[in-house]
Amino acid sequence: MEITLTELKNNLGKYILLSKEEDILVTKNGKIVSRLTEPFSARKEKMEKQRIAKKLVGSIKTDTYLSLDDIREERLSRK
Repeated sequence: MEITLTELKNNLGKYILLSKEEDILVTKNGKIVSRLTEPFSARKEKMEKQRIAKKLVGSIKTDTYLSLDDIREERLSRK
């Protein structure tokens, strides 16, 4: 997303929150002067979670469909 420096000054809190979801490019006189982005550690953690999730897809072989309620019930019965 690209915004002007004035827009950033007027709505800083909004863009700080949005920067967690996507990079915010700040322009002054039509030129990019800065970028707001999430902290590296948070981005690294998110990428690691995505990598793990991709590995898990299709890892369980079953002939029947399990709903979220079925999964919750099974998990709670183990406790």
